[in-house]
Order: sequence, then C-alpha cells, then structure tokens
Amino acid sequence: MKRSEINAALKRMEAFMKELKVSLPPFCSFTPEEWKSKGHEYDEIRDNMLGWDITDYGLGDFKRVGFSLITLRNGNQKMPEKYKKPYAEKLLFIEEGQYSPNHFHWYKMEDIINRGGGNLLIRVYNSLPDESIDKESDVTVHSDGRTYTVPAGTQVRLTPGESIAIQQGLYHDFEVEKGTGPILIGEVSQCNDDNTDNRFNPPVGRFPAIEEDEPPYRLLCNEYPKAT
Repeated sequence: MKRSEINAALKRMEAFMKELKVSLPPFCSFTPEEWKSKGHEYDEIRDNMLGWDITDYGLGDFKRVGFSLITLRNGNQKMPEKYKKPYAEKLLFIEEGQYSPNHFHWYKMEDIINRGGGNLLIRVYNSLPDESIDKESDVTVHSDGRTYTVPAGTQVRLTPGESIAIQQGLYHDFEVEKGTGPILIGEVSQCNDDNTDNRFNPPVGRFPAIEEDEPPYRLLCNEYPKAT
C-alpha cells in the first residue's frame, strides 16, 4: 500500500468516529515526531502492538479487501507475567465494498459488535479436525443472549448495536451490507496476536508492504521507534 492511501484511510476512520462521538485514548493522537521522545513508560503499547493498524491482507487491493483498525488494549501471550490482561479490545472501520477474508482463531474467542453505521454481514462455517471448512454442518450462533442455529455459510446480519460471539475454530468473514454505509466495529476478545493466531482459508497475508510516497500521518502499531 502507498503511505498516502494508509494516511487517507486512517483520517476517514478518525472522522467517522468523531461523527459517532467515539473518543480515543491520548496515545492514538501521538504524531510520528512525538513517538521519538516516548520512553519506556509506553512499553506496553510497543510490546502489545496497541494503536493504529491497517491491512490489505498482502493483496494490494485495499478498496476491496482490507480495513483500518485500532487496538485499544491487549495482553501478551508471550509475556503473561509482565502483561497480565487476559483480554483485548479493538475498533475496526470497514467501508462499503471492503471484505475481510475467511479465517478462524486457534486461541482467541471474540465478540464482534456493530458499534454504528451500516449493517455488518458475517458469514460463518464450522471447521473440521484437519482445519478445512465444514460446508455441511449447521452453525450454532450466540448473539446478544440468543442462541440459534443456521446452515453452513449463512451470512448473519448485525445491525447497529448487535453482536456475535466467535468461538475458537469458527470460520468467519465479513463485509458491509450493500447500500447501508461504513461501519465502526467493536471487538472484545481474549489476548490478540495477529502474527500467530489467524488461520486464513485460503491463505493470505496480514500486514501490508508500504510504499513511502508521503510522510506518515500516524505510526502503525508495528512501526514504533525503540525507547531510549
């Protein structure tokens, strides 16, 4: 992705959150220059990859495949003694026409919540013991205190305020229902590790290669300078 494309996407996410009156913690507004002066008091942000993020899944077509996000809080599976939080929270911004590919998590269980905007469509499949997609068995859905079953491959519609619980091994993809507009998605989960806990089917990447055609507006969560 070009840095200019990343900058524009993050600014659109910021503007949409302001429209919904969603406030962010102070570190989300640090400039790249300010990050140079931040010491070890901010190691939790660096170590746990808090802050701004973006993905095109390595496919180079962000307008069709990908979204912008912020990790607000997270523990650390690799350093549980130092960072004891067993939970994580994210905000995701997905625009009409974008798509998040089919995947499951080995470790993380999560709730995906429509925090405002359009309608979110989440397609669900069970997985088989060999981690392939089970295209036959019904899927048990847990949504806002209601439990029900749907056929494999059903797209569950989440209107603003609605949520779905995604258990380990449950394949899911998501997109915006056409004509309903962009969505701010909330994610509340167990500790998140995007480097090791995503099983995509078919396989895709996670973090984009960046072409530096202009200075960064915000540093992404994998770009922070080391503390001095």
